[in-house]
Amino acid sequence: MVLTCPVAMGRTTRLDGSSELSRRAVLRAGALLALGGAAVPLTSCGLLDRDEQPPQPDALTPLIDEALRLAAGLRAAATAHPELTDRLVPLAESHEAHAAELTRVVGGPTATPSGSAVSPSSAPSADRSATLTALRQSERAGRDAATRACATAPAERAALLGSVAAARATHLEALR
Repeated sequence: MVLTCPVAMGRTTRLDGSSELSRRAVLRAGALLALGGAAVPLTSCGLLDRDEQPPQPDALTPLIDEALRLAAGLRAAATAHPELTDRLVPLAESHEAHAAELTRVVGGPTATPSGSAVSPSSAPSADRSATLTALRQSERAGRDAATRACATAPAERAALLGSVAAARATHLEALR
């Protein structure tokens, strides 16, 4: 004859000192495992996540916008000063190519230059020297932005951003 006395947690202890789990404890553990196992896939698929955050814009988006602004500014300056067209149009095309490649990396729609990218305050001056000075300042700011982005970018983007920064540095020389 085996006498048992119940103790906490659904264990029964026999008088001979051995213990075993009660049927109730085994069923409870099975139910918890079943519920826990079902909850894990639900939480990992986001079904139970109610705190949805809007997607953050890609870190390259400002560089795309800036490249298009620089291209538009160079084209506007070439229109205002036709004698500078041979110097400025290749620089504008370079910025447009950078914007297209950055857009490809981001995975967005293809970037295209537009006239609206030039704000009224960045319209070229009638004075050629003032126009070139303003373009150099814009290129310098663009170079600095690309350099900062390159320094903080993941490895797969750093080479592209380094090329953009280097191109903008050469544009500064072309605008002297």
